[in-house]
Amino acid sequence: MFQAEKTKYLSKWKNKYREDLLGNILPFWLEKGMDEKNGGIFTCLDREGVLYDSTKSVWFQGRSGYIFAYAYNNIEKNPKFLAASKSCIDFIEKYCFDSDGRMYFEVTAEGKPLRKRRYVFSECFATIAMAEYSKASGDKEFANKALNLFKEIIRFIDTPGILEPKYLSTMPAIGHSITMILINTASIVRTVIADPILNKRIDYSIELLKKFIHPEYKALLEMVTPEGDLLDTINGRVINPGHCIETSWFLLDEAKYRGWDEKGKGKEIKEMALQILDWSWEWGWDEEYGGIINFKDCKGFPSQDYSQDMKFWWPQTEGIIASLLAFEATNDDKYLEMHEKVNDWTYSHFPDKLFPEWYGYLHRDGTVAQPAKGNLFKGPFHIPRMMIKSQLLIEDILEKCED
Repeated sequence: MFQAEKTKYLSKWKNKYREDLLGNILPFWLEKGMDEKNGGIFTCLDREGVLYDSTKSVWFQGRSGYIFAYAYNNIEKNPKFLAASKSCIDFIEKYCFDSDGRMYFEVTAEGKPLRKRRYVFSECFATIAMAEYSKASGDKEFANKALNLFKEIIRFIDTPGILEPKYLSTMPAIGHSITMILINTASIVRTVIADPILNKRIDYSIELLKKFIHPEYKALLEMVTPEGDLLDTINGRVINPGHCIETSWFLLDEAKYRGWDEKGKGKEIKEMALQILDWSWEWGWDEEYGGIINFKDCKGFPSQDYSQDMKFWWPQTEGIIASLLAFEATNDDKYLEMHEKVNDWTYSHFPDKLFPEWYGYLHRDGTVAQPAKGNLFKGPFHIPRMMIKSQLLIEDILEKCED
């Protein structure tokens, strides 16, 4: 693209993301999802926004608390956003912690515990909600709460015996998920409070991620041995392209935070991120139908997961963010072309033309697999995060173009 065409293209999409965020996505969840009686948010909403299960995802109390504050801080100072964020955080603090300091995974509408899992993702999402709300409200108490909860997360992870391992000692393994999410969690907390543990954990996680990178397969794997070796099993060979693409933009964000640092660590992080993005795009992009698929086996064997070739909403949103960040980092048009591909495919298939919000689950050919707008794993997070983050990235890119 010529410079004028790039500017026009990016400006168009910046306006489109804002229009959809404020006119479609956030109003849907504010009107249909908020629990006015007990506080917090419901996410199990059908195509028209009718509640079909009052079980509350604890993940989404934190994710939603974060998103509404993130929108308030960066897009529009709407008091409804601030109130919704606080409602989710209040619900978390009142109902979602067990006596051991760990959080539940599911609770009832009234906050009675239903399920607890071995992961610390509920804690991570609560942490970023508190941090972002602190920035939005000016209440420093929540910055301290976010930092303290982050320190608890590290204690849970680093203390043997607190978290149940995924496999028994006969097959020791480490996972990509918690490694990558701590980079993003720490970086958000860092925006509201300073503590050495934050940068220390980011650096540690970046080093640990290198164990998951296997150039012989041109892949970042989801699970490896503690030494970083391939676990030559069905689960050990899994590539999750969307997840890897998300990791790439977390890393690019960190490189950007360090000023891209062409002579030091920032450059190394940027190059690592771009390699992950390029490999993961190659594994994930469906040349026949378009869109990013869910799973591949690094040796080309059949994937076990039944949804292996489906198109879920969230990998596409990660691709939109990552391609914009990669373009900003490199000024290489191939990443703008990548953005156009995934963005156009996403907007051609996921938005519901009759009712608000987006579908979440499509078959490989892009037809709708099921029409619900939310469940315990889909709610106001990936889509609005993409729309907010992309607006901010485009602003930065256009500012550079003007210079």
